[in-house]
Amino acid sequence: MDKQMKELVAMGASAAANCHPCMDYHLAKCDELGVDRGEVAAAVKVGLMVNRGAENGIRKKARELLGEATIED
Repeated sequence: MDKQMKELVAMGASAAANCHPCMDYHLAKCDELGVDRGEVAAAVKVGLMVNRGAENGIRKKARELLGEATIED
């Protein structure tokens, strides 16, 4: 895997982990490497999809444990 791809993966992972400092760092690295912003945006979108799936899963678990009325969307 080349450096550009590693930074794209890191951008997606940073988005999935809700890590603001990581996103700042890896975006700067992407810029240094000349990664197209469209590719960066696509990587972030994938990370956000992963994050959303995890959030939905934990909401379901919380509802199972605590009841539907206790967890708001």
